[in-house]
Amino acid sequence: MRTKYQIEAYRFSLFLAVVLLSVIGVLLIGSAEPSVQSKQIFGLIMGIVIMTVLSLVNYSFVLVFYRIMYIVNLGLLVLVELVGKSSHNAQRWIRIAGIQFQPSELCKIMLILFFAQYIMEHEEDLNTPKTIIKMMVLFAVPAFLVLNQPDLSTTIVIIFIFCMILYAGGISYKIIAGALAVIVPAGIGAFYLLVHYGASFLKDYQYERIMAWRDPAKYLLGNGYQQNNSLIAIGSGQLMGKGLNNNVIGSVKNGNFIPEPETDFIFAIAGEELGFVGCFVIIALQTFIVISCLIVAKRAKDMAGRLICTGMAALVSFQSFVNIGVATGIMPTTGLTLPFVSYGVTSLVTLFIGMGMVLNVGLQRRTHN
Repeated sequence: MRTKYQIEAYRFSLFLAVVLLSVIGVLLIGSAEPSVQSKQIFGLIMGIVIMTVLSLVNYSFVLVFYRIMYIVNLGLLVLVELVGKSSHNAQRWIRIAGIQFQPSELCKIMLILFFAQYIMEHEEDLNTPKTIIKMMVLFAVPAFLVLNQPDLSTTIVIIFIFCMILYAGGISYKIIAGALAVIVPAGIGAFYLLVHYGASFLKDYQYERIMAWRDPAKYLLGNGYQQNNSLIAIGSGQLMGKGLNNNVIGSVKNGNFIPEPETDFIFAIAGEELGFVGCFVIIALQTFIVISCLIVAKRAKDMAGRLICTGMAALVSFQSFVNIGVATGIMPTTGLTLPFVSYGVTSLVTLFIGMGMVLNVGLQRRTHN
């Protein structure tokens, strides 16, 4: 039986917002690091095609294969452990058929799809100890593999996504309260011990990033170097910025004071070259995408559709907040990219995959309130 779509419900505004934000990203990447711009353009074109196709494919059909998705996800993460390529103190990339990509980025989308279907199937017994333990184990295995790369920042992202999906799926408030009663004091205690006595569970560079955020002056020429120059770059852009691809001598970017500006600190390039107006547009588009996902979630025909949209909203909002927070100095350096804007073909394409699923959920919205 063919699926009947409500074409008038297709969220063209969300489609255009995603494409526009990605185009801004391509322009900023071209200014920050021209040598990789063509790769990002390729990723953008491929992403648009994939998003368009997936937006017309019944997400319920895709979720039939949720167990296979989980197994493939684990297989890719294990391959990273066995034959992954190392770079910048981490082993996160693999090459298959001549294509290099980062499985941890795909893991975010795979887990959203897997748990969307899993929770819908266990909607009636979601709050039983048996189901909760199963979900925790199913989540812990890929989370551990990502953490072991090491990739603490991505691990935190998928933990946040998982928690938001559980919340939207109807996890008991008693369980939430109990978890917070343990996690919040433990987190405060761990941070205190970290600051005053160090932490063996963190890599040296991770510990130094946190300390550089806490005491920037002390680490000004070390781990605080990028973040300090990011603040200077953003402030120097003022209202309208210095312009893309400018040749201003006093430019922080042109002076190469921000290493790898096309990834983690792309927002600093936006601040310097597009100014407050450009930064506002980027944040407004990110916010619009998140709100659109939540609106589609509210109108979804079933629990799985609601959780897909909630997961994507959690992914874009959390990662955007952290990336911009790092660039503006309100959070320690994490290594997270800015969704749709930072360079990264794997990240861009996987985000388009998720948005394609959201668009299809929107096509099958409930016909009643």
